[in-house]
Amino acid sequence: MIQISQRVELAESEIEWQFIRSSGAGGQNVNKVATAAQLIFDIQASSLPDFYKSRLLKKSDHRITQSGKVIIKSQETRSQARNRELALEQLIDLIRSASQVQKKRIPTKPSRSAKERRLTTKKQQGQKKALRKKDF
Repeated sequence: MIQISQRVELAESEIEWQFIRSSGAGGQNVNKVATAAQLIFDIQASSLPDFYKSRLLKKSDHRITQSGKVIIKSQETRSQARNRELALEQLIDLIRSASQVQKKRIPTKPSRSAKERRLTTKKQQGQKKALRKKDF
């Protein structure tokens, strides 16, 4: 079982793994060994609570497909086991981020003195540039 939070756990059978060859530079090792790990996780078919599922599906993340699958590819290290761990950590972080509710932003306006300071510096800059002009 993969621990997401105190109450939420994922069965390892819900995660599908594919091991592929890494792209990029790396010499003969890249051509011979499938070290890159690709994690595929179906959100809708998972045992996650409905709250997590709906929040994940609403999230605009490039790793979540239109069909509701999370695809994470990890090819940072030369070790297949380490790439697998990194991909799993990314999945856990993604699911945890869905549980965090954003604090509502209260829009504020600049104070009168801040507006005046901005305008005076703009006037000073304009005067400085006006002095640089040549009269024809």
